[in-house]
Formats: sequence, structure tokens, C-alpha cells
Amino acid sequence: MIDKLTQYRRADAPLPTTNRLWPLYGAGFENFGVDGKPITIPMPTYGPDELLIRHDACGHCFSDIKVIHAGQNHPRIHRNMRERPVVLGHEVSITVVGVGEALRDQYKVGDRFIVQADIFYHGQNYSYGYEIDGGLSEYTVIDQRVLNGDYGNYLIPIRNPETGYAEAALTEPWACVIAAYQLRYRTAPRADGTMWIIGTARAKPLYTFSQGFDETAHPAKLLLTNVPAAFDSWLRTRAASLGIEVVNVPELPDPATVETDDAPVSPAGITGGSGKGVDDIILLGADPDLIERISPNLAGYGIMALLDDTPMPRPIKVDVGRIHYNRWLYVGSTGTNIAAAYSNTPARSTLKPGGRAWFVGAGGPMGRMHVQAAIEAENGPAVIVCTDVSDVRLDDLCTSFSLEAQNKGIEFICLNPMNKEAYAAVMAPFKATGFDDIIVLAPVTPVIADAATHLAPKGVMNIFAGVPRGKFAEIDLSDVYLRQTRIIGHSASTIENMRFMLEQAETGQLSPNRSVAAIGSLEAAYDGLKAVDETRFPGKIVIYPHIKPLPLTALTDLKDVLPTVYAKLKDGREWTNEAEAELLRVMLP
Repeated sequence: MIDKLTQYRRADAPLPTTNRLWPLYGAGFENFGVDGKPITIPMPTYGPDELLIRHDACGHCFSDIKVIHAGQNHPRIHRNMRERPVVLGHEVSITVVGVGEALRDQYKVGDRFIVQADIFYHGQNYSYGYEIDGGLSEYTVIDQRVLNGDYGNYLIPIRNPETGYAEAALTEPWACVIAAYQLRYRTAPRADGTMWIIGTARAKPLYTFSQGFDETAHPAKLLLTNVPAAFDSWLRTRAASLGIEVVNVPELPDPATVETDDAPVSPAGITGGSGKGVDDIILLGADPDLIERISPNLAGYGIMALLDDTPMPRPIKVDVGRIHYNRWLYVGSTGTNIAAAYSNTPARSTLKPGGRAWFVGAGGPMGRMHVQAAIEAENGPAVIVCTDVSDVRLDDLCTSFSLEAQNKGIEFICLNPMNKEAYAAVMAPFKATGFDDIIVLAPVTPVIADAATHLAPKGVMNIFAGVPRGKFAEIDLSDVYLRQTRIIGHSASTIENMRFMLEQAETGQLSPNRSVAAIGSLEAAYDGLKAVDETRFPGKIVIYPHIKPLPLTALTDLKDVLPTVYAKLKDGREWTNEAEAELLRVMLP
């Protein structure tokens, strides 16, 4: 007789006639489910070019919380949620349980996949767990938007049958972490783009381009405002010879009237963008008022180059949300060669080997992944500082990683900034030397502004936390041209990132299971999301939609709740594939 777990893995048992799920009808937890519970609907039907899939595991993400708070005002939601509710859950591991007739040569029952959630189809974003029903349901239908999207097939096959369901699901957030260290930025003005050159009272008489304004590469359109006469003449003469359209902009626009784009930016690489705004804005002289006024005109992936050699009189109100979501970048140089502003210090995203790294807000689920990745890196930092305002999360982080860091010769420091005297004493030397890398995992603008003051020369601050567009932090951008610092940001991933992380997990080079802090059944999703909103757990919460009712349970509490599962944890605190298999043996209906 076949046991429950084997049959579940084979996925060939008769299917139920119903499907349970958590609908979100609008903003607020009061609109999540019905009376705080999931609902039951008929099993979905699927067409000849569609798949019926089973959700095996689903990780909770703070991105889910953003949808709950924003409702249909969220930029990834394009429908009336009261009429067509959203089913959250984009960190998923799935199994095919039904194959449409036209797809039977490509798929079979029992095939397992993860999903690259950022799905584009005919230019429209249909993110999984947003526009397409996600993992907080037992079953859903996968259609051609996923199977044949703008960037190919968004299903990524799980090759190793021993790969765990949670292990696979959590490759999605892990892909976002690793992608943060693989960001690429332009090292020259965008060829065939729109360039805007603006002069200020601090401008020099003449500037040059060593690249980016010649026969091999040049903008298609050039906007000119108050450019010094000699340089203006040179630009117009060169533009005429290259066939560049020149537009005189005598008055600067009001930022309030600038058209912006809040839609998700498609993964179009370093030359991509929203298609709106200016690709390159070059400011001849760093004027704080002008920087604040002109920055809203930057396109997605836009770059502002600051040319100056003296500090500005005050910090700049920087839209750090657009640095994160729209990949804006500020570069600079103290000379008069404009191309040098781009190429002197390219915006690296990798952690500096042997450097000093600071993880701000390190105690949460994503912070733990960043710290784990830094410790496990082959040429990682020599010093890692982790700060968090929760002693519980910080202590758990230190317990999990301090010995591992010590064994690799890494100086590993955990600090709570709420303990002000101890925090100030330990951070004082770093304030003097600066950090080579600062990863910000707390979406708090004063925290971002303070972190920026700790950057070393040529240091990089990565705003990984998803700060809303239109949120500003006061940052001294003089460091961009005087000390060659860079502020970057992003937290999404590509299909290639997902494939890479799944391969890492399947070959044992990565252990996503170390990120798990609590588990529960589908019924526990409400409590799980509330826990994410309230930052109650130091790691990830994973929902198993098909097990019998299990309240949200910390791994350490399994000792009393499910002792045979607890017995298969690593060191009594880390999730394992063996613990998951035992959970399914005990808890599958």
C-alpha cells in the first residue's frame, strides 16, 4: 500500500471537487478572507493550453503586507478587488496535477516547478500572487501568460526529486537577495537616449566628453538649459554633425507637473526603463535646489551626473523610493570630463572583498538571508556589523551565525541602536573609517539618511528595503563627486536569478531552509501575515496549504506540538527536508 507522502509526491490521486483559498477583497486585514477564514469554492477548470497546479508550500513576504495595506491602490493591482479579489502568495513551490490537451507533450502530472513571479505578457505586468492567484490557495490554473510570456516561460523546473517544498519556495526571496549583488549600471550616457545638460552659477566655462558624445555612441535628443556659452556652442556644433536633435529649454519645469511612472519596471537590463522622462541629466555645478527640482524628470534607470569640486551647502532631499524601484543613480566627478562622472567609480553591487559591511535591520527574514550570503561568500567582507531594534531577532541572528563567521575569520558584531551608549561606542570607529558596503533592510527614511553618513570613500549603499516612491531622505550628495560614493537599490529578481538559486539549493550549495522560522497550515495564513506585519519572527513563515489544520507554530515550539517533526530539525532550531517529510507524513489528510 502506498503511503500518504509517496502518493502526494506522485500527485496522481483523484482530485477534490473544491478548492480552498484566502481572497483579499481590498485594503486592510478586515478584507482578508471571510470572517478571518479562508473560503471554499469549486475546483477551477482548465483549458487545452493550461495547467492545473497544486501549491505545495508558500512563503509569506512583506510584499504581501504592502498589498494588504494598499489594496487596489497597489501599483501591481489592476482590477476592482471587491469584484475580483486577489489571492496572495508569490513565494511558491508547485506541482502539476492536470495538463491541458495541447500541452501533453511538454508537461505531465507530477512535474514540479517554482515560479518567477514578476510576469509580463504583451507588455502588461501580471505578477503571480497579485494579478494571478497565488500560493494562499490549494490549486490554481497556469495559463499562457505564465507559460509563454514576454520573457519566456516563467515556470522553472525542479530537477532533484529530493528538493523540499519549502526549500524550493524560498529560492524566490533568495533570488532577490542574490540579485541585489548582481545589479548592473551604465558607465556612459545612454546611447540613443535623451540627455539634458543644465548649467548653474557654479559651472566651469568648458566641459568635454571622452565618450558618449561621438560617432560610436551619442544621445538621440539633447536638451540644453543655461549652458555656458563656449560649451553650448561646442555641443550644438557636435550635435549637428551627429544628427542629434537639440531642444532649448529656457525655463525649468515645475516638478509637480512632471509625469511619473509607478508601474513595475520591466527587467530590461541596464538600458531599460519606463520610457518616460530623461535618461541622463548632467548638472554643471551641484546646486541643491536644482537637484531636488530636476530629479523627478529622470526616467527609469536614469542617471544624474553632478560636476563640481566643492561641497554643497546642505543635504539633498533624495527620493530613495525611486532609487529602489526606478533604479535612479547619482554619479559625479570633480573634473570637467563628463564621461568620467560615469566611469571613474562604476556603481558596483558586489560586497567588497575583505571590506567592512553593515546590514541595517539585519534581524528580519531578508536581513538574515543577506547576512548568511555574506558569511558564506567565497571572498566576502572581513567585518560584518548587524543592527536591529529587536533584541529577540538580533539574539537569534547572533546565535545562528556568530560561530560560523568566527570560523571564517570574520569579525561579527551585533548591535541594537536602542541601547544608545553601547551602540555609539562600538560604531564610533566605523563612523571615522566608514563602511565599504551598507545594505539597508529597514524602509525608514531617517535610518537611510543616517546610514549614508557612514559610507567610506567609494563605498556603496544598497537600499534593499522597498521604500515607497515619493519618500525622501536627506543625504549629502556632495560625497557622490568628492568621495565617489554610490547609492543604489533594488529587490526583485529575474528568471536567470531564480534558476541560479534553485540550482544552488538542489546541489547543496545553498540552504534556504535555514531561513524558516515558523510553519502552519492554510488556516494559519491570517496569523502568519499578521506576524509578518508585526515583525514577530526572525525568519520566514511557510504555509503548507494541504496539511490538516496547524496553527502558526515556531520551529522551537514543535517540540510540544509535533515532537516527531521537531526531532528532525537541525540542532533543534533549523528546518530540514527530513522535518518537512515527517510533517507531511503526520499532517496530510
